[in-house]
Amino acid sequence: MENGMTHDWDLIIFDCDGVLIDSELLSAEVLIELLAEAGVDIGFDHVRRNFLGRSFATVAKHIREDLGHDLAPDFEQLYRTRLLARFETELKPMPGIAPALALTAARGVPVCVATSSSPPRVSRSLDIAGLAPALRHVFTASQVARGKPAPDLFLLAAKEMGAEPARTLVIEDSLPGLEAAAAAGMIAVRFIGGGHLAGATLRHDPAVPLLRDWAEFPALLDRLRPEAVA
Repeated sequence: MENGMTHDWDLIIFDCDGVLIDSELLSAEVLIELLAEAGVDIGFDHVRRNFLGRSFATVAKHIREDLGHDLAPDFEQLYRTRLLARFETELKPMPGIAPALALTAARGVPVCVATSSSPPRVSRSLDIAGLAPALRHVFTASQVARGKPAPDLFLLAAKEMGAEPARTLVIEDSLPGLEAAAAAGMIAVRFIGGGHLAGATLRHDPAVPLLRDWAEFPALLDRLRPEAVA
């Protein structure tokens, strides 16, 4: 390995929204606006509590069953179209993520993305943020029967990447994502540097390490090793 470093993790899996890109506030604003137009009034706290890290199908089910409102057939497409339009001008990569990805490459640790976002959304998001060249392997909830918090997506990613779950590190911001990592038998770290978590009162398992910004990532990788946490 480069720089004399030994191989440590088989794989590092990154969630996308709220981890690689600072997108969750934009997503919430668009969803809240469209729901208001449809006669459903919710706030950002509701979105953060119930929708963060979940697929659109799960979000739609919550709106239908818990809020008592059936969405129009074209709602999802309208949401995605309006959101991507916002992304084109406002989406930014998470500060410090590029050096963090460069570090994984220097250590020789494979990386991939596993996200609840749709394939077109994550593809365009990574392009806009300039992260696509460093993240060539992307897995989405559309590829599995059950999205997060089920372990299916992470297990698929590990299988396709040739990684042992116990030697896989997951970087997530949402509780469903952290639950999915635990169910998959992987080690998880919670990234809390996104704008959507600023000032939030977090429900959090103290056993899961927190990553407050990507500048802390090198020290975290030095501290967390598969052999130390197996």
